[in-house]
Amino acid sequence: MTGRTTLAKFIADEDRRAAGAAADLGALVLDLATALKGISALLLRGELADALGDAATRHSQGERQKKLDDLANQILLGACERGGTLAGIASEEMEQPYPIPGAYDRGRYLLVFDPLDGSSNLDVNIGVGTIFSVLRRPEAPDGIAVGDFLQPGSRQLCAGYALYGHSTMLVLTLGRGVHGFTLDPAINEFVLTHPELRIPEETCEFAVNASNERFWEPPVLRYVEECLAGQAGPREVDFNMRWVASLVAEVHRILVRGGLFMYPRDSKDAARQRGQLRLLYQAAPMAMIVEKAGGFASTGRAPLLQVVPRALHERVPVILGSRREVERLVRYHGDQDNGLGRPYTDPLFNVRSLLREP
Repeated sequence: MTGRTTLAKFIADEDRRAAGAAADLGALVLDLATALKGISALLLRGELADALGDAATRHSQGERQKKLDDLANQILLGACERGGTLAGIASEEMEQPYPIPGAYDRGRYLLVFDPLDGSSNLDVNIGVGTIFSVLRRPEAPDGIAVGDFLQPGSRQLCAGYALYGHSTMLVLTLGRGVHGFTLDPAINEFVLTHPELRIPEETCEFAVNASNERFWEPPVLRYVEECLAGQAGPREVDFNMRWVASLVAEVHRILVRGGLFMYPRDSKDAARQRGQLRLLYQAAPMAMIVEKAGGFASTGRAPLLQVVPRALHERVPVILGSRREVERLVRYHGDQDNGLGRPYTDPLFNVRSLLREP
């Protein structure tokens, strides 16, 4: 441990750089870290703690909850509500914001989180994570309202995620760079192991749920088809495709070795044509992390960090990762919207797809 930087030391150093302006934000991050350690310990026990499997409840969007979804939510609430830094909390698992109880001091920040992203993977022991971000509370009378949370991602003060895999990692940005910390079980502390993470501008790897191919828009079909064509196609390079069904795992891979992730707009569900991932709890925090690491994040038609939420649980299309690949997809969306793109009936897409042989 000699010479290693713990999360607490890192926060103290950042506060000194900010001339004391980041002290209460740092305190909130340390409260979050306590919660993440608790979730990690619970996940390690898994079935031994009777924590796996479905709960008897559904969350605010009507989807079946896992037992650990609710447990992780309660751990985060319990760790963060008492610190005196928050005015309110919004969670992907709760229909309405959670005001800090009157028994505790209230602060100037709002916390939003997805307690357990990728929880459908729990029963098969594949990596899952927690996503969070911090906003400044608007100047207002006592109490909080839904509208207080409806801020574009560009206003986030902090964003991060925990990845619970063969080791537990915390990846964090306080607005200046992106840094990775690994939980050392010997001392139960997060230790800086991945300082100044940077995403390569180019990549030959992409992640997308291929089962939705028939519902994609032409720009996404065009991009994937070009990648599949490999060295013989217009990109003149072979691409690898990945899909873990965990946003945290997908973004972490991109941060470590580059790549592109997309959950684009599609026509599968008329009620969700604006996208699948939640803007406040998933898309905006990950967009901040990716862009602070040199990447880019977009809906295909607008930078993700500029999208203003219209509702607490709004969903959006997400394309993020290595900058040049995201910019290519944005250009393809522009071509389509300007009448320059290929239609669905283009012979290119009748020849080959992800799921059919030529």
